[in-house]
Amino acid sequence: MPLVTSKEMFKRAYANNYAIGAFNVNNMEIIQGIVDAAKEERSPLILQVSAGARKYANPVYLKKLVEAAIEDSNLPIVLHLDHGESFEVCKQCVDDGFTSVMIDASHYPLKENIAITRKVVEYAHAHGVVVEAELGRLAGIEDAVNVSEKDAAFTNPDEAQEFVEKTGVDSLAVAIGTSHGAYKFKGKPELDFERLQTINAKLDGTPLVLHGASTVLPEFVDLCNRNGGTIPDAQGVPEEMIRKAAEHGVCKVNIDTDLRLAMTAAIRQELNKNPDNFDPRKYLGPGREAIKNMVKHKITKVLGSSNLI
Repeated sequence: MPLVTSKEMFKRAYANNYAIGAFNVNNMEIIQGIVDAAKEERSPLILQVSAGARKYANPVYLKKLVEAAIEDSNLPIVLHLDHGESFEVCKQCVDDGFTSVMIDASHYPLKENIAITRKVVEYAHAHGVVVEAELGRLAGIEDAVNVSEKDAAFTNPDEAQEFVEKTGVDSLAVAIGTSHGAYKFKGKPELDFERLQTINAKLDGTPLVLHGASTVLPEFVDLCNRNGGTIPDAQGVPEEMIRKAAEHGVCKVNIDTDLRLAMTAAIRQELNKNPDNFDPRKYLGPGREAIKNMVKHKITKVLGSSNLI
């Protein structure tokens, strides 16, 4: 099975109130853990590559690893560019065989964001590739994304309608209160579901995307810290809020920080137990298993995308 786009995935997800997991990948073990979980749960899958991952692992290596995952699993897999910072980067990924790209021009004024996004859409659609864009700005830090709390802005529903109509974008990432990275809510975590419902109604079928949706399960933070870490306590987005978002047009949920925490916790635990170990397979293996278990949890308990293949 070749790489697929997210168009049919999102159509079914939107109609049936579930979401597809978009999991960030950086190396072979992460890809294997994600794909093994999706294969066991018979779930469609989006593997996404950030600017940091492209720089770290080399796009050629990542593309070949994803092709190997398809050959091994026979799953419908989307290869997606996460937070493409320019038309040139998005064009390069389209030319390299990605089936989905995100142009993130959310830091520009609305008119300029529309113009840049439209240019990407025109090129991508001419090559059979779908496009995600972002309107509004999430706070937080993750890879190349670094937005201060004062610069964050929720998505304006009226602007969202204008944006989608003028760009022809296939899906829209919205800002409703989530944050990139291990977010620390001030008080009780809250998402603006009234805003989400309004956006969903105005866009009338356009798939929505939730970035910054890390749950930040405390057991993984604790496990990291008990084995040599200094990760501060953090409150992520409660899982029931992610499930609720899927009932209001959210078809894609980005997952990165939770994977990092799970893998790091497993590796630190293994090295703490066996400090003389110098065989990477002995600690990367448990890291891969931790990724698999985290993804299975997300698919079954949060996203609702099991048994769809």
